[in-house]
Amino acid sequence: MRKAAVVAIGGNATHPENIRGTTEEQEAVADAAAKALLPLIRTRNRLLITHGNGPVVGKILLRMMLTKEAVPPMRLDVCVAHSQGGIGYLLIQSLENALRRARVERQTACVVTQVEVDPGDPALRTPTKPIGPFFSAEEAKALEAKGWRMMEDAGRGWRHCVPSPEPRKVINLGVIRALLDAGVLVIAGGGGGIPVARNKRGDWVGVEAVIDKDLTSALLARSLDIPDLLILTAVERIAIDYDTPRQRYLDRVTASELRAHQRAGHFAKGSMGPKVEAALRHLAGGGRRAIIGHLERAAAALAGASGTHVVAD
Repeated sequence: MRKAAVVAIGGNATHPENIRGTTEEQEAVADAAAKALLPLIRTRNRLLITHGNGPVVGKILLRMMLTKEAVPPMRLDVCVAHSQGGIGYLLIQSLENALRRARVERQTACVVTQVEVDPGDPALRTPTKPIGPFFSAEEAKALEAKGWRMMEDAGRGWRHCVPSPEPRKVINLGVIRALLDAGVLVIAGGGGGIPVARNKRGDWVGVEAVIDKDLTSALLARSLDIPDLLILTAVERIAIDYDTPRQRYLDRVTASELRAHQRAGHFAKGSMGPKVEAALRHLAGGGRRAIIGHLERAAAALAGASGTHVVAD
């Protein structure tokens, strides 16, 4: 597994804020992602791609709110499954087109991934994960009157927020491992995975929540003994004292140094916070390195020429 990597693509990297979200726009974004990932595919014998779904699953919920009188709404776990399938389809199509043009023969697969959560997780009672589009304070107030819980997200506007429990176990791990061992380019854990739990009869049932995809990515890397975790987003490096005169970017940082910055409150919960926590968990679980960087600089980040590199002490 030394030539293996988990590559986590952020929800805002697959569906940036500056697009309306048409299929054609999402196809163009997926094509750009595939182009950025192609050098990694050439050099990594096992590559597992995860992706966020925050903007997309939020729009699915908004669509249901606007049509609920005509079409029965779906549970949130089913919405996550829908986002996995839709985003996975677009990524697979773009990756296969990029591979064909580059004359690289490699199969791709998307695994609809379930992730176990604790039904007693306190996070299920306290929604904290922002999803979907951004709204003004006035718009947020109107949406709250319709039953949505809104939160201000890192100074960028107001968003709908939902519960986000801890990922405990990836249910489809054996399938993912078999595909990786066969040389397949795998997309899994989309949107953090579909949250499920055992009921009193021992059956799996869906849980209405959205798991953080970076935490699930770290769990996948640890469970599969994959040494490198590459978290790709819309910024090239992380910074402390962000958006202040003291702002400083981090190129290489030890786990203990990054943990100290985290405890000092440098990383917002709705943006860089989960990525930092995932990087720290990856190192704590025996990972070789975690890298946080820009999607378009993926190859450079993995080569050490870009991104924030988190290493063991």
